[in-house]
Amino acid sequence: MWVLGLVILIDQADQNILRGVIPQLKHDFGIGDGEIGLLLSIFVLVNGLVTVPAGYLADRWHRTRTIGHTVVAWSALTMIIAASQNFAQLLVGRALLGFGQGITEPSANALISDYYPTNTRARAFSLQQIMGIVGAAIGIGLGGAIGSAFGWQWAFIVIGPPGFVIAALAYRLREPRRGYADRLHLGVAEAETDVADDHVELFEHGVRRFFADMWRGLRQDMRVILAIPTLRYALAGVGALLFTAQAVGAWLAVFHERFSGLTQDQATTAVAALLILGGVPGLLLGGRVADRYATRIRGARVVIPAYCIAIGVTFFGISYLPMPFPVSFALELVGMFTIWLAIPGLRAGVADAVPAHLRGAGFGAFNIVSVIFGAAAAPFVVGQLSQLTNLRAALLIVTPPVYLGAYALFKARDHLDADAAKIFEAVMVAIQAEQAEAEADAAAAAAAADAESAGGGDHGSPDD
Repeated sequence: MWVLGLVILIDQADQNILRGVIPQLKHDFGIGDGEIGLLLSIFVLVNGLVTVPAGYLADRWHRTRTIGHTVVAWSALTMIIAASQNFAQLLVGRALLGFGQGITEPSANALISDYYPTNTRARAFSLQQIMGIVGAAIGIGLGGAIGSAFGWQWAFIVIGPPGFVIAALAYRLREPRRGYADRLHLGVAEAETDVADDHVELFEHGVRRFFADMWRGLRQDMRVILAIPTLRYALAGVGALLFTAQAVGAWLAVFHERFSGLTQDQATTAVAALLILGGVPGLLLGGRVADRYATRIRGARVVIPAYCIAIGVTFFGISYLPMPFPVSFALELVGMFTIWLAIPGLRAGVADAVPAHLRGAGFGAFNIVSVIFGAAAAPFVVGQLSQLTNLRAALLIVTPPVYLGAYALFKARDHLDADAAKIFEAVMVAIQAEQAEAEADAAAAAAAADAESAGGGDHGSPDD
């Protein structure tokens, strides 16, 4: 859990470093809010496009190895971006960097689901996601501090090397058997490691055959995933949530520079403080609440997040109105805490509703909808609206869709318990089939041994 948390930490730090150096980028490349919005959106768009095939990979290949390879690649790319000489090169670098979390996210979430049974799964997700908040705060804060003192290039250079250390830790993680934690929850003990995964060659039958099989497999996986009612509602809800959340995350520091009278360093520090002071307690409490009330409230892992999201976004919407910065900060702190309460329950709910052998694809679908219809569009839309009106008006305009998302999550409560029950029913059927097969094999072996013993005795008799 902690190693996977470090993976999220370094990814979020790499992703958010750009948000801390926006003034330097605008000065050096002669760009405006629209281009900055494009830089922020292109990363998330590529992330979303990659995440579904990455989910396919997570369901069929060694997940810890996938994570390690990817972290090495994106850490090196982050440092290379510092050499960008024009906006086009910077845009291409940011687009390629979007492959990072898009590949690691399905594998990491599937691993968490296999490391921890359902009664502790939300807390595990909450502690893992805390590292993401810390990483985002580090990225924004470090980018602002280093960018203003030494230039934006050094911010990208400094954030790269720690990724190589985290990749080395990821390579050492165990690869649990898919569905291990579900069986553990039912009291079925078994070997934890799926040794067969160690011998799967990624391009065993050639690159062309691999992509053809992947295309067919993706279509089959998506048909199964989209047939799960809980996930359909959750996809709609999270897409709307992340549309506004990404808009806030991308532009909040700039908003406070323009409307609260803060310097760049003060604004980025304030946003980092919001993430730490609001997000960390929210995640910790959210994981405990999601696990505690999972069986006490119908559809708790989606209905509690629905209320939290609606309430949290309301506090943020009020904070955009003209008011002293301390009041605005206090409202945003409450909003940040309340929104992050929702995250562990949502992730655990997806894990509960999707079969173990398709959890990579499930989280991939979850990510692509939330990215393309939510996170990728928001920074670009806000940047364009800001140029047409102003940043305050832009943030107020993109707030209402979240209420539609909260309603969709509320509707998901009607299906979550039934979908989760189907998963455990399928696990029980598989266990019973395995036990019956083992008993049949044992009986056949015993019969063969008896026959061999009887035949050997007759053959070896001196009287014969």
